Amino acid sequence: MNKSHVQKLALALPETSEEPHFDRTSFRVHGKIFATMIPTEDFLNIMVGDAVREPALNMYSNCAEPLFWGKKVSGLRVNLLKATPTIVAELLEQAWCGKAPRALVKQFRDRTE
Repeated sequence: MNKSHVQKLALALPETSEEPHFDRTSFRVHGKIFATMIPTEDFLNIMVGDAVREPALNMYSNCAEPLFWGKKVSGLRVNLLKATPTIVAELLEQAWCGKAPRALVKQFRDRTE
């Protein structure tokens, strides 16, 4: 799994943009960040809540770990050298759904079902 593949997966989600965020690149929907990565590292930070994070940590313990923001867990840190494209796509979509407006999520789900 490489960074350009992550970029393609993230930007394929509706109304997603890629913007700088300090020393990182961020993927956003309607201005809300759902993932970030440092171009020189092999990790992707995915912003998901507890309902997604905890099952993902159990299912993907070989490539995902909690993402800490200070003492608070704010998502997942995914090792791109160990994660499959399917895992990354699934987690990006879940993070996107958590940040996108409800109407946009409904439109997306209606198209993909």
